[in-house]
Amino acid sequence: MTRVMNHGRLSIRSIASASTTPASSAYPTPTSSSYPSAYPSEDEDEGKKPTKSRPIFAFLSLPSEIRNHIYSLVFANAPPVIDLDPNTFSLLHRHKLLALFSVSRQVHSEATHHFFSTHTFRLFPTYPGRYFKTKKPLLARLPVHYRASLTNLELRLGPGWNNPPRGWVVNDALGLADCTNLRVLKVFVECDPSNGIFKGFRAGDGFYERFSQGLLEDVLKEVPSVRVVEFDAYKSVMRNGDMIAGLVEVAARFEKVVGWGPEREWEKDNPHAWLDAILIPDDEEPIKDIKVANSIAVAS
Repeated sequence: MTRVMNHGRLSIRSIASASTTPASSAYPTPTSSSYPSAYPSEDEDEGKKPTKSRPIFAFLSLPSEIRNHIYSLVFANAPPVIDLDPNTFSLLHRHKLLALFSVSRQVHSEATHHFFSTHTFRLFPTYPGRYFKTKKPLLARLPVHYRASLTNLELRLGPGWNNPPRGWVVNDALGLADCTNLRVLKVFVECDPSNGIFKGFRAGDGFYERFSQGLLEDVLKEVPSVRVVEFDAYKSVMRNGDMIAGLVEVAARFEKVVGWGPEREWEKDNPHAWLDAILIPDDEEPIKDIKVANSIAVAS
């Protein structure tokens, strides 16, 4: 008779139960006291001397004039004109110039207002590449409450004189209507295409001059709070050229005070500094004194 060996058959359930059962270790598990602790014992804590906390300086208890002076010192390394430029943002982050914005709610309110009200912001970017052709300039990227603090804007004309970027247009998305405290518009002209050296290269006679005049007109329509339009240019741009003459005519048509910046030094041609004409409506009081010092216009 053949003997049948009945071996035990392994089932899936037995394998699963065996795998979940921990195997006994040949080495005893050490207690927690076998390892040195990184925490000091009670005896060691008693032997330590209590450390003195660093005193807190009550910055907000200072007078507002002193706080504003401190803000000026902190932002002194910022470029005079803020543009949509990677070098500008690298400088701001490298020196941590905007770190004050994150201190507290009151310091944020004071520091941001001081920063945006004391610096000039470029209306349309001039940095070559994708920033120059962007449809969303720096002004459109700023929050509404930052735009309300702006007092100086710069319109730089000349880049793209043969083919202006499509993003150089005044519309609702630009956010000019939010610049309710804007007082000075600086217009800097890099070149005058009406000059004879541009003949054969320009898109057409008077093309860029008309484009620039229309752009300035749209800006002044959008921001009626502007009181002074300050013109400046490189040495190659003539004051009596078609470019400057046409832009000055637009400013005079909107009854703005016309001023001259420090780069071209046109104010030296006039014994009355830079003032050409003051056109004030009949229902407003005339401006008694207007000065331009370091490209900042102050009316009294």
